[in-house]
Amino acid sequence: MKAALIRIGDSRGIRIPKVLLEQYRFNDEVELEPRQDHLVIRPATPARTGWNDAFRQMCENGVDSLLGEDNLPATRWDTTEWEW
Repeated sequence: MKAALIRIGDSRGIRIPKVLLEQYRFNDEVELEPRQDHLVIRPATPARTGWNDAFRQMCENGVDSLLGEDNLPATRWDTTEWEW
C-alpha cells in the first residue's frame, strides 16, 4: 500500500486509512521506531494493557468464569419477539 506524504508546516505526514487505524488500534498517539531501512509505527499503548491487573483482581475475588453467552445479561435482541 502506498501513501503520499503531505505537508504539515515544515514537517510531512501520512494519512492512514481508517481500516488500518481500526485494525491496529491507533488512537491519538503512536510510537515511531526508526530502523535501518524502514519506520515502524505501533500503538502507543499495547492492546492488552491492564490485563494482568484485571486477572489478578479476578483471582483475588474468586472469579473464574469466561464471559460467554451464558454469563452475559440478555439484550433487547434476545428478548424481542421476531416475525418472519
